[in-house]
Amino acid sequence: RLEKFNLSFSMSAQFTVYTFTIPIPIHTSLDRLQLQYVDVVFANRPDPNTPIEETVRAMTHVINQGMAMYWGTSRWTSVEIMEAYSVARQFNQIPPVCEQAEYHMFQREKVEVQLPELFHKIGIGAMTWSPLACGIITGKYSNGIPPQARASLKGYEWIKDKIQGEEGHRQQLKLKDLEAVAERLGCTLPQLAIAWCLRNEGVNSVLLGASKPEQLEENIGAIQVLPKLSVSVIAEVDSILRNKPSSKKQM
Repeated sequence: RLEKFNLSFSMSAQFTVYTFTIPIPIHTSLDRLQLQYVDVVFANRPDPNTPIEETVRAMTHVINQGMAMYWGTSRWTSVEIMEAYSVARQFNQIPPVCEQAEYHMFQREKVEVQLPELFHKIGIGAMTWSPLACGIITGKYSNGIPPQARASLKGYEWIKDKIQGEEGHRQQLKLKDLEAVAERLGCTLPQLAIAWCLRNEGVNSVLLGASKPEQLEENIGAIQVLPKLSVSVIAEVDSILRNKPSSKKQM
């Protein structure tokens, strides 16, 4: 039984050019949700034409007006997040509490190298998205691109190009080996991939996307797989992926 959950939504940072424009899109979203406030509001992709100080002040205004309890960043660099934190401390504003970052078996460096640095320095958490790499890690592209799959749709040609590229072929070979690991653990490949994301102690939550109820049920089943990810299993997955970040990058 679900007894507690958090709600959040994301908005483009371009709305923060002027603080008084902020309530308009947020109130619209709250009306659609039939809520008075959300737990977290995210500033998605910093606008290069908007000073980070203005974004920080705008997000502080949102919280002070009771429309959200916290704010976070989405697709910000470590340098930009650190600047937002510093600006907030300098001008007595509210700093971001977490970063939304892409994280999956084929995209690891930011969450495993950069964000832990921010967590230890300023307490920034990580809310990750795309645990199945836009469906690539489901295994449905192992024999080509099925009709009606996302990669076959107009506007998603970039996924098709990614799958059919040289790196995409290498990823499909790795997924075949990972399917064997999932079978041995008694789960599906998507469940293994999501549990693998959750096993990272630096990840606070994983955002799921599903087009059908049964997909959501399958994805949630990853929680049951998490206890099965022993040190030896993680080492086996790393040996298959061969992409574990090994050195800290300068922020």
